Amino acid sequence: MGMRRFLLFVALLTGAVLRAQVSATDLEKEIAAGVAGPQVTVIHFWAPWCPNCKAEMTPEGWAKFIGDNPKVRFVFINVWHKNEDPTPKLKVAGLDSQANLRLITHPNASRVAADRVNEFMGLPLTWLPSTWVYREGKLRFAFNYGEIHFPVLQQMLEDTTKEW
Repeated sequence: MGMRRFLLFVALLTGAVLRAQVSATDLEKEIAAGVAGPQVTVIHFWAPWCPNCKAEMTPEGWAKFIGDNPKVRFVFINVWHKNEDPTPKLKVAGLDSQANLRLITHPNASRVAADRVNEFMGLPLTWLPSTWVYREGKLRFAFNYGEIHFPVLQQMLEDTTKEW
């Protein structure tokens, strides 16, 4: 196992905030492999500077929702972050110790539209926050334009667990 792949594996396993040691391509491959299983996985794209993201980042928001859904895997990917450390905002929001949450900082830090991450796993990433729900490697639901309403997301998680 190469060093980059090992660092990504350790970060995903431990929930550590991943820094730029891993290439964007390696990150996407690892996330794609992670969502391929039968478990429901929520991928949430956010940035520390984003006002809509800040509104969701409260102990009554994402932290409560993640705690209420222990069988769901959550992956928060910090994008367009201008190398701002997300750790303080995550701690204030109570998002630093959940067993079913992985925190990742994307290696591309740019906020400039021409240079930033505009696609992830072959799908467009055009707004923050964006929230995607996967099961068995398939995108089941995508909320691509702003704050999530947790009752709606809860319904989508329940629908995702049903047979299609």
